[in-house]
Amino acid sequence: MRHLKAVQLTLGLAVLLVALFGGVAHAQEGGTSIGGTMFRVDDKGERQLVPGVKFTVKQGGTVIGTDETGDDGLWRVEVPGSGTYQVALDTSTLPEGVGLRDPDRATLDNVEVLGGQQKSVLFPLGEAAAKTTWGDRFDRFADLAANGLKVGAIIALASVGLSLIFGLTGLVNFAHSELVTFGALVAWEFNSLGLPLVIAALFGVVGGGLLGFVLERGLFRPLRVKRRMGSTALMVVSIGLSQLLRNLYLLFFDGAPRKFEDYAIQQAVHIGPISILPKDLFIIGISLTLLLLVGYLLKSTRTGTAMRAVSDNRDLAESSGIDVQRIILLTWVVGAGLAALGGILYGTTQTVSWDMGFTILLAMFSAVVLGGLGSAYGAMVGGLVIGMAGEISTYWLETEFKYVTALGVLIVVLLVRPQGILGVRERVG
Repeated sequence: MRHLKAVQLTLGLAVLLVALFGGVAHAQEGGTSIGGTMFRVDDKGERQLVPGVKFTVKQGGTVIGTDETGDDGLWRVEVPGSGTYQVALDTSTLPEGVGLRDPDRATLDNVEVLGGQQKSVLFPLGEAAAKTTWGDRFDRFADLAANGLKVGAIIALASVGLSLIFGLTGLVNFAHSELVTFGALVAWEFNSLGLPLVIAALFGVVGGGLLGFVLERGLFRPLRVKRRMGSTALMVVSIGLSQLLRNLYLLFFDGAPRKFEDYAIQQAVHIGPISILPKDLFIIGISLTLLLLVGYLLKSTRTGTAMRAVSDNRDLAESSGIDVQRIILLTWVVGAGLAALGGILYGTTQTVSWDMGFTILLAMFSAVVLGGLGSAYGAMVGGLVIGMAGEISTYWLETEFKYVTALGVLIVVLLVRPQGILGVRERVG
């Protein structure tokens, strides 16, 4: 009976935390489309409409629709509703002598559409581009590597808590992705009220840490300590909790993706061959700094030493005078806070939505397994490898295959080192 009250209290607090920052009105989904007008400016400065150009709109690899510009240069494809779409221009249908000003923009991967919106996208035209040189290819490879470093740093930051919690408790926490989402949603809510994103992010991190505290203290500790549930049963509980929280986010925050008010439009800066947005530079810098700080805390502080001791041998750590339950609770708070920050940084590069954490859950698990189960350092290295491999692979493959490539790298590494990159080989039997 006492356990039932604890679970009810935990779920009630989770609902209260979500409802506290909710209340966004539902967007209308009718009449949603993507389109535009194709034209080029001739030598006299006059606008010339370009007919016969074909476009394809996809979502998640599925073709939503196609269209071709008419004599008026217009094209439009109806889409089912709000979401993120991929728009591709078939360059082979462009007239002779006409090409994209930026040949790399023949496909737009993240076109965000709100319900009821008639979204217009631009494909600026000019003279046909000259043959790609080795220098152009190197510049594009450098850009992809920088983007991979950014994505990998975000995944690593979000995965550290997942790995630490597994190392201390043996819990494979599927609800960790909802901690990522919660931080981004809280930060977006405060940012939409007029607070600078830096201040709103602090609220998001604190909110994520608070949710981690509630989940451990009110749900997982009673099940683990009082009810003596095993790791498999707790994993099933985390799957159900993930479903609950994700649907609560959808209920209170609606399904339409949103952007942070700050840093939505920026000009790229050039660092050698790399062209990168200032906010992406900040994301890389803050993520790598925090990862190094976490590594230092684990290695050089008493609390970090206690965390590693509990992870290595829980019974021996407890007999040595370490408060195991306090260390586990602290790990939940820190891990949830880092996951929330990872969600906020991810939201600045994409959009903030109710299922954003779930979309990168596979990448986070891959990072943890690749780096070595239970190893915080392994999660950091694994996240960077997964991010870099996925983004760089788009130099040769379509964007849809980047996660397939990352999982391929995971399989190859595990065939060579079954314990992961930084995992420790254990004797079984």
